[in-house]
Amino acid sequence: MSTILQISDTHFGTEVPKVARALIALAHELSPSLLVLSGDVTQRARRHQFEAAAAFVRELNVANVLCVPGNHDIPLFAVATRLFSPYGHYARAFGDELEPVFESKRLLVQGINTTRWFRHKHGQISSAQVARVTERLCRARPEQLRVVVTHQPLLSIRDSDDKNLLRGHAYAAPALIRAGADVFLGGHIHLPYVRPHSVATAAVGRSAWVVQAGTAVSHRIREGVANSVNVLHYADEGPVTCEVERWDYAASVDRFAPVVRRPLELTRGDSAMAAAE
Repeated sequence: MSTILQISDTHFGTEVPKVARALIALAHELSPSLLVLSGDVTQRARRHQFEAAAAFVRELNVANVLCVPGNHDIPLFAVATRLFSPYGHYARAFGDELEPVFESKRLLVQGINTTRWFRHKHGQISSAQVARVTERLCRARPEQLRVVVTHQPLLSIRDSDDKNLLRGHAYAAPALIRAGADVFLGGHIHLPYVRPHSVATAAVGRSAWVVQAGTAVSHRIREGVANSVNVLHYADEGPVTCEVERWDYAASVDRFAPVVRRPLELTRGDSAMAAAE
């Protein structure tokens, strides 16, 4: 089995040092093959916050890193920077590619930039982005687990979070699932959960899962939910499989510990998958 470590909403500038140290220890223990950061790396997109985040990522010591920006990674109060160089500080820390791709024999991970300089909080996905990503998913090999990373979620589990859903999700999710997406990784709402995307699945006829991460190291926890990260295990050979573990920070022992493990049932027999094969 190989491992993906998903962390989200680190909000550097509001990080809790002891939690950050515990996450470094966890990364060293797990030795994941890929680190995914699903947005809101910083609190206010300031240069020193990105520098601190980049230094933290280096300490995690993961060979492969895929990062997408969140709405907090665009300057809010520096209006000129927001207008003319919204991703300048982000790019210096994490590179110019805002929609990165990671690919190996058994894994394809596609990042999507759902931020917009003119939006303060809400995310958006365009028809051009959907077309580009669906084309890439359809070219995936049948033995690859297909993962899509956005910042804002494609599925909410509480009515109060409906307003935080990705704008365009109702169009995007079925198209991406039809093209072969197995798992959607996201953040934004600081609430961890794993759910099947039942609406899109019913429309498309194949399964896909929404895996949401909490806040990894920030004190901006929600409703008392502990700092948490997700660990995804996928098969190195044989049938395509995936299971998700949630690891929460336990203050009593000053470390991250697994709290729930869920295998994801994957359906791989739709027409788009057959075309890809």
